[in-house]
Amino acid sequence: MGEIAIVGGGVMGHGIALVLALAGHGVRITDTRPETRARIPALMDSALATLREAGAAPEGWDAARLARAVRVEAELGAAVTGAGLVIEAITENPEAKGALFAELDRLCPADAILASNTSYLDVFPLIPERRQARALILHWYTPPYIVDLVDVVPGAGTDPAVVAAMADLVRGLGQVPIVLKRFIPGYIANRIQQAISAEVFRLLDADVAAPRDIDDAIIHGLSLRIPILGHLAKADFTGLELTQRALSNGSYAPPPPRTRSETLDALCAEGRTGVMAGRGYFDWGGRAPEELFRERDRKLLALKAAMAGIGRMEGS
Repeated sequence: MGEIAIVGGGVMGHGIALVLALAGHGVRITDTRPETRARIPALMDSALATLREAGAAPEGWDAARLARAVRVEAELGAAVTGAGLVIEAITENPEAKGALFAELDRLCPADAILASNTSYLDVFPLIPERRQARALILHWYTPPYIVDLVDVVPGAGTDPAVVAAMADLVRGLGQVPIVLKRFIPGYIANRIQQAISAEVFRLLDADVAAPRDIDDAIIHGLSLRIPILGHLAKADFTGLELTQRALSNGSYAPPPPRTRSETLDALCAEGRTGVMAGRGYFDWGGRAPEELFRERDRKLLALKAAMAGIGRMEGS
């Protein structure tokens, strides 16, 4: 396949570059913003340091080796010319993505695979027709160097051999490809998360419980079982007849679709926009975002290591 190019060096792009490099791939990465390009090496070095602390990085990797494996390019042409796989990881804006794919069509080899890391956009209409057979979605989750799930989503014209090759690539990274049969916005995990969010925002807006209590219910209730059982295996253990009765009794009514949450709007209006602002639903005590991200990553890696030893319930 040769070297892999990544276009977009933000939160996802630099993380994907790290995953690919640690698996032995040569990577080129670019971004239109000079300040983002300048930040890429430090972001990757910090993530690699966290992985090394947790014993989760391959042997022999340090900042110097990473700098040799991942080249930051100032120009799009230098990043993508001759690359066998180009991963688009820019802003979720259809006009920007369409313009980029037109440029990639001009710059990339005819046999290059074009992949998008889009979270919810149907990018296939934005990709030139002659590229459709070798175009698909490869969608990582944040942080991509810890979360192993990767959605592999074909378009109507994608060659099945390309889908199989990209699923194999993901497995070669030590990650887990989920191959969808067709595009659907949000894929699987994000759609389930959106359903949870809809109910969580309803509970908050109705003042049923405080944010801490809602998160505690998720952490100490749902989350304990999900890593072992998922959702459908959990239903098997509960008993499918009980699941049938719960459905027929209408014990849960989904909230009506809404495009806003009063509590969320109020927080954003106050400038409480999350960790980067120091406060969101919770006050993060004036700690630097980098420190909070490192702590999150260390805890995720510890949980991941524990889960690898525990394993999941396996059925056929």
